[in-house]
Amino acid sequence: MAGVQFLGVHRTWEDWLTMALGLVIAVSPWLTGQTEPTTLMWNAVIVGALVMIFGALQLVTLQLWEEGAEILCGLWLIASPFNLGYGGALATLHFVLGAAVVVLAAVELYQDWKLSDDQLARHGQ
Repeated sequence: MAGVQFLGVHRTWEDWLTMALGLVIAVSPWLTGQTEPTTLMWNAVIVGALVMIFGALQLVTLQLWEEGAEILCGLWLIASPFNLGYGGALATLHFVLGAAVVVLAAVELYQDWKLSDDQLARHGQ
């Protein structure tokens, strides 16, 4: 029963974790040493920045579309190795980080789904 209660409330640490995941995504090409071609680097930087922005927006004003956008970013990151044709450590890291973003955003979406606009506005206070 405690697990249901834990998953029932959107906490601000989840937003901070989302931003941390975004930062790791953004620097992942340098962590793995795969900064070439630059398309891979820019893909990671842009997706990581978007994840960080959506996480920060959730701290300011909680809206359901933000979690949906995070899910799309995570799914794109999972698909990126196939779409952009790269492998190795960076592909594995992107798959794991993308899956983490999708799972975290899905949990947050579940937590926020039945909240009223007033309850969403009070998030983080």
